[in-house]
Amino acid sequence: MYSDRRAKAPGWLLPVIIIIAVVVVLACAAFSGSGRDISEEAAVSIAESIREKARQCYAVEGAYPPNLEYLEDNYGLQVNTRQYYISYEAFAANVPPAVMVVPKTGQQQ
Repeated sequence: MYSDRRAKAPGWLLPVIIIIAVVVVLACAAFSGSGRDISEEAAVSIAESIREKARQCYAVEGAYPPNLEYLEDNYGLQVNTRQYYISYEAFAANVPPAVMVVPKTGQQQ
């Protein structure tokens, strides 16, 4: 007379839970490395901004700027030297400068 009626979960519930868990794990893995990607993309953007200001200086003055400080003082360039290493090497007044921007590691943003 006594029947054991345990509530059974629907058959589709376990696969849905597994899929949700996989999606959460993949999302966490994707976002954990995204800070480095964003930092590297920002470094590329900063380098391009520096080159653009150098080209603007060449168009106005007929010579590329001798250093990065010249662009900061005369062309409104602002760079974040706390989070990025910036190399600006001017070879000659008529040759575009070599610009390299690298994110500093171990920095909190």
